Amino acid sequence: MLAEKKNKQDLIAVKDNPLSQIYFYLTGGCNLNCRHCWIEPQKTQGGKPLQALDLETFQGIISEAIPLGLKGVKLTGGEPLLHPQIGAMIDIVRENRLNLSMETNGTLCTPDIATKMAECGNPSVSVSLDGADAATHEWVRGRKGCFEEALEGVGHLVRAGIRPQIIFTVMRCNRDQMADLVRMAETLNAASVKFNVMQPTGRGLKMHETSEALNIGELISTGTWVDEELSATTKLGLCFHQPPAFRGLGRMFANGGDGCYSCGILGILGVLSDGGYALCGIGTTVPELVFGRAGQDPLEKVWHDHPTLNEIRKGLPERLTGVCASCVMKQVCFGSCLAQNYYRSGNLWAPFWYCEEARSQGLFPESRLFPNGHSPACEGGQR
Repeated sequence: MLAEKKNKQDLIAVKDNPLSQIYFYLTGGCNLNCRHCWIEPQKTQGGKPLQALDLETFQGIISEAIPLGLKGVKLTGGEPLLHPQIGAMIDIVRENRLNLSMETNGTLCTPDIATKMAECGNPSVSVSLDGADAATHEWVRGRKGCFEEALEGVGHLVRAGIRPQIIFTVMRCNRDQMADLVRMAETLNAASVKFNVMQPTGRGLKMHETSEALNIGELISTGTWVDEELSATTKLGLCFHQPPAFRGLGRMFANGGDGCYSCGILGILGVLSDGGYALCGIGTTVPELVFGRAGQDPLEKVWHDHPTLNEIRKGLPERLTGVCASCVMKQVCFGSCLAQNYYRSGNLWAPFWYCEEARSQGLFPESRLFPNGHSPACEGGQR
C-alpha cells in the first residue's frame, strides 16, 4: 500500500513539474575567445576541449530524465562541436526521439555533423555571428578566420536541410551593422535572427563597465526599432531579446508568438561539463546553484527534492522584488533571468538589471506596472 501511494505521488510530481528540457554544457572550453561570453570557458589548446562530459554520463542522464518528462535537449558549451563524441551524442538524441537544439559558433560544423543533426528531424540550430563583416565579428570572437568558418558552417547546415537561427549580440561596435546582418541572413537562407542583449555577467561585465555595451536608453530604442521598423523590411523572424515589458503583445503572441520572452525555467535543468546538475551554465561560476552530480545523485531526487528548485517553483513570480514585483508581465517572464539576478546580488528574487535600470531612469513603461504598485495576488499580504 505504501509503495502504491509513493508511485501515485511520483506520477503527480512528474505531471506537475515535468523536466521538459536539459541544457547540456558539453565542454568547458571553446576554440574562440569571445569578449562578451557570460560563461567564460577557457580557450582550448590544440583543438581539444579542456573538459568534456563523458558519453556514458550523457546517456545515463537522458535515460533518467525521460521518465521525468524529457522532450528535448539543448547542446551548448563552451563550444559543443568541440566534444570528441558529439556525433554519438546526436545519435543518442535521435534514437530517443528527443527534440534537438544546439547553440554553436559554427566554425566546426562539418557536412557530416550537419547531416547528423538533420536526421534528428526538425532540429533547432543557432549560429553566432556578431558582425556583418569579418573585421567586426573577429574582433568580438577573438580569432582570425572565424568569420568565414562560421559562414561555411551555416552553408553546411542549409545544404543538409536546416535553416538556422543567427544570433547577434548587440554592442557598441556592431549596432550599426544590424540591418546589414539581416540582409546577410537572408542571403544565407537562415530562418531567423535573434538580437541578444549583452548581459553584465562574466566577460560581459567588463564590457558594461567600459561602456562597450549599449546603455539602457540605447537598448530600449534599438529594441523598438527592431520590432517596429527593421522587422518590416524582411520575411525573416526577428527578435530583440529584451524583457517583455518593453515589447508589444502582438510581437510576442500573435500567430503563435516569437518565443523570445522566457527561458522556461520551471521545466529546464542544466548539466555542466563535469556532470554537475545546475540551474544553468551559471553553475560554472556560482557553485551554490549546482544541485548535485550525475552518477552520484539520482536525477529524480535532484529534480523533485532539491530545496532551491522547490523554492523557485513555489516563489515564482510573487517573490520577485523591485520593479519585477510591480510588473504586469511577471507571470510571463518570471524575472527574465534568475541566474543573472542571483549572479549580481546573491538573491534569486532580485529584479532584473535591465528593468531596474530602466525604472531608475524613468524609462520603464508605466502601462506595464500595476496601478497600486503590486499585483492583485498580493492584496492584504496574500500570495
